[in-house]
Formats: sequence, structure tokens, C-alpha cells
Amino acid sequence: MLPNEVLHWLDPKPGQVVVDATVGGGGHAALLWDRLRPEGTLIALDQDPAMLANAQKRLPDPRINWRQRNFEDLPSVLDELKITAVDAILADLGFCSDQMSDATRGFSFHNDGPLDMRLDPTSGEPASNLIRRLSEKELADIFYLYGEERHSRRVARRIVEARQKTPIATTGHLADLVRSCVPRSKGHSIDPATRVFQGLRIAVNDELGALERFLQVVSECLRPGGRIAIISFHSLEDRLVKQAFRKGTEWCKELTRKPVQASDAEVRDNPRARSAKMRVAQKHPV
Repeated sequence: MLPNEVLHWLDPKPGQVVVDATVGGGGHAALLWDRLRPEGTLIALDQDPAMLANAQKRLPDPRINWRQRNFEDLPSVLDELKITAVDAILADLGFCSDQMSDATRGFSFHNDGPLDMRLDPTSGEPASNLIRRLSEKELADIFYLYGEERHSRRVARRIVEARQKTPIATTGHLADLVRSCVPRSKGHSIDPATRVFQGLRIAVNDELGALERFLQVVSECLRPGGRIAIISFHSLEDRLVKQAFRKGTEWCKELTRKPVQASDAEVRDNPRARSAKMRVAQKHPV
């Protein structure tokens, strides 16, 4: 996503130390490593072990530092590597198509599968647990606050009624329940289950909390003059990034007053790029 724009704004150079904090399928990591090698250092993080493994297959270079960690853990990763600060950090908050298409992960309602949604399947609660144990109000709050679903109370009420009869354990079951009580917007192709699934996924992985904690520690990870670029895909993420960069004037300068967006050509090739917004900040020189 935004490959040319990432390289332009981060401007990685041979010998530098750069972090891809959400490596995903490894597309950005490959571009960055091509600029950094052979003397540079690339640190590649992802909390999803499947994505990390795929990226390692794509870039089988032993000089790359791979870590299965959440990006909020970056300070401890740098401590492990005995690196005091880095030249640039990239965090792409989007989901890889491989994640979405794998029915066993439970991220998508297009293919029926277990209602899981955990980025790290070895820790935390699957989505089905939240659907089973949370109150109607708690579910409604998740759908409204994280999914921006206007019919959140109606959906939560329907779920509570349905789970009294049978457990809601699959993506298809949940999607059908949502579709049964949320009208499809006229003139829009978006599935009525989209916002509910987004809200539930964010809650399962504490995505906004992790982003907030990441934004609180990046200043200590960057060297003076270093840059950070964050690509977000919905307004909740973008708002947090914008506020952090604009309130962080004591340590950084926001380089992109308006978010950088994909070119028309990229959107034609990859319609998902239409939602991508990248903001960039630079740590003040000494």
C-alpha cells in the first residue's frame, strides 16, 4: 500500500536502521530492505505468526531481524537488539489479503469459519467468547464506538436473543444475524455486517489501545531527525495518529498536514488502497 509514497517520505538510505512495525505480507519490508542493504538494519515485527512466516519466506535474508511482537513492544525489541534508536519507522495498520481470505482466522464474513479474529491465535480471547459473555450494552458499545454502526443496539439485542438458543461460533452465523436486522444502505454495496465485524475485531485485538501505546513510545525509539509514517484505514485510527502528531510538537514536526493517499493508478490496481491514509512526522533534530 502506497509503496512509492512510503519510500519518498521515509527516504531510507544504505546503512540506516529502519523498523517495519507491521510487516504483514512483507511488501513494504522488501522495498525498505532493498534500499538499506547490505550494511543497513531492518527490524520486522508482526504479532501474527502466519504473516511473519510468509514474509520470511518472501525475504529469506538472515540479516533481517524478525520478531513476533506487537508494535507497541518496539522499545523492548530495540533493547534486545542493543539498538538505542532508529532512523525510520513504518506502521501499516491494514490487513493483508491472506489474513482476510483465510476462513480459519475469522476476520471475514465472505467465507464461513470459526469466529476467532485474533491476530495472535495463541493469546487473548476469540471473538466468539466476547459474543457469548458480554452484556447487550457492552456489545452495543463495541459496535458503535469501534465499528461506528448506527444500529448497534439493535444488533446487540438480536445477538443476545439468538445466543440464548444456540452459541454464535461462526462468522457466517454472526453475519446472518446482523443482516437480519440491519438494512442495506441504498446505493451502497457495503455488506451490513462490515461495521460490526470491524468493531468486534478491534475489540478482540485491542487495536486502538495498542496504537495509542505505540504512539506514546515512538519518540524514544527514533533518533533526532528520524521519521515515522503510519498508514491507517479508518477514521478511528487516523484520528489517533493525527492528534498524536499535532499534540507532540515538543518532540516532532508533522510533515503531512493532510494525509497522503493512493494515486488513481494504485486505486485502479488495488481498490482497497482507496481507504489508505498515511501521516508522517519527523523527530526534531538536536
